[in-house]
Parts: sequence; C-alpha cells; structure tokens
Amino acid sequence: MNEHGTPAYATYLGSSAPVRSAWRVPGRIEILGKHTDYAGGRVLVGAVERGVTVCAERSNNAMGTLTATTTAGGEPVSLTANVNSALPVGHWGHYLQTVLDRLTNNFCASVPASLTITSDLPPASGMSSSSALVCACALALADLNGWSSSEVWKRNIPDRLSLAGYFASVENGRDWRELPGTTGVGTQGGSEDHTGILCGARDKLLYAEFDPVQILRLITFPSQWSIVVGISGVLAEKSGAALADYNRGPETLQTVLARWNEASGRSDTTLASAVRSLIGEATGSEAMKDPQLKRLLNFTKSDYERGRVEQFLIESLVLVPAGADAIATADANAIGAIVNRSHSLANERLHNQVPATNSMVSLARDMGAIGASAFGAGWGGSVYAIVPSTDAYAFADEWIERYRTEYDALPSASAFVTRPGDSATQLEGN
Repeated sequence: MNEHGTPAYATYLGSSAPVRSAWRVPGRIEILGKHTDYAGGRVLVGAVERGVTVCAERSNNAMGTLTATTTAGGEPVSLTANVNSALPVGHWGHYLQTVLDRLTNNFCASVPASLTITSDLPPASGMSSSSALVCACALALADLNGWSSSEVWKRNIPDRLSLAGYFASVENGRDWRELPGTTGVGTQGGSEDHTGILCGARDKLLYAEFDPVQILRLITFPSQWSIVVGISGVLAEKSGAALADYNRGPETLQTVLARWNEASGRSDTTLASAVRSLIGEATGSEAMKDPQLKRLLNFTKSDYERGRVEQFLIESLVLVPAGADAIATADANAIGAIVNRSHSLANERLHNQVPATNSMVSLARDMGAIGASAFGAGWGGSVYAIVPSTDAYAFADEWIERYRTEYDALPSASAFVTRPGDSATQLEGN
C-alpha cells in the first residue's frame, strides 16, 4: 500500500495494461450557463469538433517520470511526480504536472511515460483547451498504468459523469470521494467543462445542473443551424492577475453563501442549494420574482456581490431552462433574445468581457446572426454566433474580415464553423 492507503504499483499494472494508450478529447462550447457550475447551477454545454490528442507510451526512464512533446514544436517537457518542475508561469507543462502528481498520489507511482500531444484546439480561446489537455493526459496515463481498471478507480469513478467530477477536482485541487486532493492548477472552478468534454454527444447539447450533478436533458441542436466560433485573438489566460479575476467570482459566491448559512443555521454547500431551500425547484421568470429570493440577496454587501448573485439567479433559473426549450424547438427569436441577454449580463454583472469580445458580438448581431455571445471564463477568448447552416461558412469569412478591419484585431484572430461534437474517444489502448 502507498501512503494514501491505495494499492501498490504491482496491483495495477497487470498483463492487461497496454504499452501505448491514446485519447482524443474535444474542447467544449458553453451556450448558456456562464459561471454557474461552481455554484451548483445549470448550464447548456456541448463538445466541439476540435480537440487535443495525447498518445502515451512506456519509456525506459525512472518510475514516476514523464516526458512530453507537442507536434507544434518547442522544447520537450520532463516531469517527475511531486517534484517542482520550475517551468515558467503559464506553461502548459504545469497542467501535466498537476495530473501526474494527483494520479500518483491517488493511485500509485506511474510507469515512466512518453507523451506526444497534438491539438487543433486554439489555446486560451475559451474552449477549455486546458481542461481538454488535463483530461486527455489523465485518461492516457490511467490506461497505461492500469489504474482505470482498478477497483479503487471503479469504486470512485464508475461512469463518465463521475469522471468529469474527478478531473475537475484534479484541476481545482479538491478531494473526490475517497481520493484526496492536491494543489490543483489554481482555478476554483466547477465541472462544467469536463462534463461537456466527457459526456457530450454529436449534435447534442447537455442541459445539466451541478447540485446534484446530473444531466437533465439531451437537447438536439437544430440541423438547420450551425455555430460559428470567432476567436478574438485576446488570450483568455488563467495566471497572474487574470487568475485572481477569475477566482473572484467563486470566492464572492462562497462569501455570500457563508453569510447565508451563518444566519439561517443551514449548511448549504452551494448557492443553488440555498436557492432551492427558498423557492424549491421552480424556474423561469416567475421564480425570479419570488420575494423569498430577497432573503438571499440581503446577504450581499456590495454592488459587485449583488450583481454577481443576480447574474447567477437569472442565468441559472431563467436563461438556461428557457434556452434549452428554445433550442429544442428551433425558436430562433427566443434563443436570440436569451443569448443576447446572457452576454449583456456577463458584461454588466460578471465584468469579464473585454472590448474585443464585445466588438465581435456586436458585429455578429449586425450581420444578422440568430444570436451571439462570448463564452468561457472571460477576459478574452472567443465568441459564438448561431447562424443558418447554409450561410455559416460565408458568415465566418465575413465576420472575421470585418472584425480584423474594424477592430484592428490581432493576426491570431480567426473563425471556424462547428456543431456539437463527440465526447472524449479512446483511440488506442484497452
């Protein structure tokens, strides 16, 4: 047994463990549900058709080590479990280090591995390239070491939804069931990204909530619509000041929740649970008018806190449920209004938009998009526009050309057409 009480290395690596393992893991697109998941709220999310592929194979190096290279070039990364890599801040190798440390501590020392990483998912673009990298590396290493066929894995991670929760805990550093946490990557997010990545389905959006974690419905994305993703060229990084800006959201909601619990004598773990104690399972505009919600809002002590809680309530109770219905019925007018309001709330209450993303949204609306909104963490990244499929490629070309001209955009700005795609797929291994 190792120090965490989990079985030793030899218990896992049997004759069934492969010498190579490869996974392709997509990014995700968040249609609605901005910053709601870590408060237990609702989202409308799906996988995209671009992603990260990781191929892992055993090497002849020391136990607990891995080397990683990307097909995009650059110096290889060499890592050792639970040893500071001394990589520069923001380097993609930190995500691999987090995966190696957490899985080693939760299971056992890793076989020496060599990883090759390929991606057509633009980094820091709001499509969860970092979470896709975490999931792909973790899945490949789990197979290579036989962890994914172990009893402790099956007990704690029995299905894809549990897998999403566990990989989210790898990033945020929290415990997952029997599996103790580590430091994580520094973000205090939830599991929306991982749920979209691991549970998505082609042509489907997931209508999900996160307290309790469950997929409420699979929504078929209308065949007559496509999604055009516009990449602003402003990197949505989560390091330094950007990390503090991102974490301000979850920390604010936790602060309000702590005041609520102290005053009410409850022990709610999420804001969604506190809301449910006041209005039950009600959703929609009438739920937002329920005077009971004022009891929760009374625990906000600044304009930012109040705006942050109001954004959560409107997005989770009103926009996500209504958006799910509008997409299911292909109601273009309804989804357009809902998506536009969601972006306005992000700009005015989350304060996480930048001139570039606001410009892309305005241009898409001027060009006649059904609806357009920024998505993801914010402070840069990407915007999506829902458009008729027959016009999608022409729309993408004109949109990015106008954006580059009118905004004087960075050369890295681009656009591509997509639809909800397949979830993580094993390419090689068991």
